[in-house]
Amino acid sequence: MATKKITYTEAFTELESILEQIEGDDLDVDNLASQVKRAAELIKFCKGRLRDTEEEIRKVIDEMEAEQE
Repeated sequence: MATKKITYTEAFTELESILEQIEGDDLDVDNLASQVKRAAELIKFCKGRLRDTEEEIRKVIDEMEAEQE
């Protein structure tokens, strides 16, 4: 099964949609477990992306500071 690459924004938007469905009682109980599982996958992806971005930013800042010394 091929996994489509998504962006952080797409993942976050999908998470918001799932949350709205759950909060608004729009989610059928038969689909609840699969949506919660999908939300967990999206949260894991978003956390990883944020961690990677933070690491990249730290590297850039370290390089800038090293150049100034």
